Amino acid sequence: MALYIVATPIGNLKDITLRALDILRDVDIIAAEDTRVSRKLLIKYDIRKTVISYHEHSPEKVILNIINLLEGGKNIAYIVDAGTPGISDPGNYLVRKVSELAPDVSIIPIPGPSALTAAISISGLQGSQFLFLGFPPHKKGRRAFFEQVVASKQSVVLYESPYRILRTLKDLSDIGLSMFECVLIKEISKVYETILRMSIVELHQKISEEKKVRGEFVLVINKKT
Repeated sequence: MALYIVATPIGNLKDITLRALDILRDVDIIAAEDTRVSRKLLIKYDIRKTVISYHEHSPEKVILNIINLLEGGKNIAYIVDAGTPGISDPGNYLVRKVSELAPDVSIIPIPGPSALTAAISISGLQGSQFLFLGFPPHKKGRRAFFEQVVASKQSVVLYESPYRILRTLKDLSDIGLSMFECVLIKEISKVYETILRMSIVELHQKISEEKKVRGEFVLVINKKT
């Protein structure tokens, strides 16, 4: 009995690993952040399994059901909408509860796509260290979040949605980072993948010119001087 934490494509469905496909075909049950999104991947690779829903707002009884299934001898794979579970995606709490309440269950990572590592790989990051902060808070804690960005001596990596990217770029400019060089990657591995290398103030101007902002963003802020 094992819980497999399986990385899935962040855009191009061909980016899934052979091992991930083997695991998804072999397990008894697949738990997914959004069953509708995951079905597209499963249909493409003709994987026919029982799929149950588990996401960050799932009630505790859903986790207890997963644990009961695991303790009953079932092997379960957990996947999120895109990328690696637990990296700014649901998964951490599930792993923690399974390890606490069912210590005999093996928890096995199946590595693969991640927007974080993909962005770092083409950023030209100076040095080997960086600070990953994930998504900025919408309201509470936002100021403290950006204070971490300013205080960091390492380069900083952020995620952001199309609905708040302009606000975040403005906030970064307002706290004194307007001229810091960045790499902004939009829609990694998708049809409209875009990579921009310029200062924060230039990025804000560039994105402001778009009629409608679409796609998920990864922002790498070079704090090295």
